[in-house]
Formats: sequence, structure tokens, C-alpha cells
Amino acid sequence: MALDNITQVSGRGVYVPGNDIDTDRIIPARFMKCVTFDGLGEFLFFDVRHTPEGKPTGHPIDRPEHKGAKILLSGANFGCGSSREHAPQAIHKAGFRAVIAENFAEIFFGNSTTLGIPCVNAAREDIAKVAAAIAANPALEITVDVAALEVRFGSDKIKVTQRETARDALVNGRWDAIGELLDGVPAVKATAAKLPYLAA
Repeated sequence: MALDNITQVSGRGVYVPGNDIDTDRIIPARFMKCVTFDGLGEFLFFDVRHTPEGKPTGHPIDRPEHKGAKILLSGANFGCGSSREHAPQAIHKAGFRAVIAENFAEIFFGNSTTLGIPCVNAAREDIAKVAAAIAANPALEITVDVAALEVRFGSDKIKVTQRETARDALVNGRWDAIGELLDGVPAVKATAAKLPYLAA
């Protein structure tokens, strides 16, 4: 199973404002009892999307104009808190394929990269510029160009940064270590067949 080369992600965006949005806010712990990650998307940001009585709060990702958005935009230190990989899984299962923020918590960033979700860093003023463009036109297509390290929207663009090891892994289809191991199984078997102590 060859991994996709993720050079860019395009789609509509949604801005979820705030700094220090931790993994418990992204996916509350009580929803982590699942055996697989399937279905986690519906619980993304659940406690801020609903009142204690379960009524919708009008969270940005629930607004009709943002349904189907693929680009998540937020503030500083996104994904901090506990190291639960359920957080990027919930983001992925909800349909998001890239995240733009000022910066990211280390483990969240790594878990997202392993899912093929580019997490790119942008300056606060540039995030505000993209957020304003989304507010003015929710249908606006945004492109996160991982290869060129820029985000394009309408006739405008901003520069972004990303750790080079992650960018290289995404652009060259080496972002899933397990996938790479599985791709190597035929070569392992071929080598094993030539080893006299394994031939029996």
C-alpha cells in the first residue's frame, strides 16, 4: 500500500478561535472508550459544541456554511495537554485534512503527521487575515501548499512553516511508519528466503 504524496490540501476552511486548545477539548476523555477510531468525528469539540443539557451552542464547525470544511484554522499551542492520539483521529474522522495554527504541541503534531494531516505554522496576523477571508466568504477555497510552504486563498497568500522532517515525509509519501513497514514485507520475505537458517 503505497502512501500518498501529500504536497497540498485544498478545500473550504473553518476558524476555531482560541489558544491552548487542548486534546481534552478536541475529544473529551469519555469518548475514548471505542475499540477503533471510527465514529470519533462526531464527538470533535463535543463539550464546546453543546451545552451541559446537550443543546447546540453554534460552534463554528456546526454552522451550515462550514459543513464539509477540510482546513481547520486556530491559535497558539494547538493540541496541548495529554498525548491522546484520539485528538488528531477525531479531527481526521470529522473530515479535516490540514490544520493551520500559530504552533502545535509536540506529540499532537507528530500524531497528526502520522495520519497524513499537515500541521503548518502561521503568524498570528496571517491567521487573522485568513480567518477574515473565511468570514467574508465561507465558500472560499483555501490551499495549504506543503511543498511550497504557503497558504493560498482567493488572490492572496501567506507564508507558513513546518518542521522539515515532517514536510519531507508528507511530500514524499513517508508519513506513516507502519505503512512503510508493510510496504517492505515483500523485501523482507525475499531476504528471509535466501537465509539458510530460515529455509526449512
